[in-house]
Amino acid sequence: MSILRIVATPIGNLEDLTLRALRVLKESDFVLCEDTRVTKKLLDHYQIKTPTISYHQHSGKIKVEQIISLLKAKKNLALVTDAGTPGISDPGSKLVSIIRKEFKQEIGHKVLIESVPGVSALTAAISIAGVGFDRFLFLGFLPHKKGRQTMLKEIVASKYSVVLYESKHRMVKLLTELEAVCGRTELEILVARELTKMHESFYQGTIATVLKEIKADINNLKGEFVVLIKKE
Repeated sequence: MSILRIVATPIGNLEDLTLRALRVLKESDFVLCEDTRVTKKLLDHYQIKTPTISYHQHSGKIKVEQIISLLKAKKNLALVTDAGTPGISDPGSKLVSIIRKEFKQEIGHKVLIESVPGVSALTAAISIAGVGFDRFLFLGFLPHKKGRQTMLKEIVASKYSVVLYESKHRMVKLLTELEAVCGRTELEILVARELTKMHESFYQGTIATVLKEIKADINNLKGEFVVLIKKE
């Protein structure tokens, strides 16, 4: 039997690796990672010598066939992303679907897919946001162009709170567009930046207030963001 384990890794603070994840990374035959350089820093920190294989959004058929061949050879693999839980706005979800399709008749008795849960920027942000997120829509990263305005309008119209991911390159653009779509409607938003890292920050207020605060210092636009749009 071979096992593909989906392993959550720290989003910043390296101490956030679970004991189970630590054991799995040590015992696996290979670690499949989004960027081998990023994962190597984590593995080196814990003195883990498991060899790595890159797997990312641009990996093609040859790489997928290599992974399938390893599973057929009864190798145990650990899939990680650069930070957080694989499959959440991450190319790992595509690989899991491919493996499930390839081993459709063998899942559960010849090939196992297991979750090794841990850190997620999504749940980390919600845990410090307070009330209003018992029910929410998670939309990940919005499309850059096609369908973007439609989704922004759906966010404003939604009766549920909404959670998004955004990069430093488009953070100001997102808030500016969201403010324009809202018009006179005042929404409370919360923005978590660089969660668990040295410069972790949390901004809260109207879109205009948060936008002004973020733009006040260029350092406020460094890192990764989780945007929480609160609805009553």
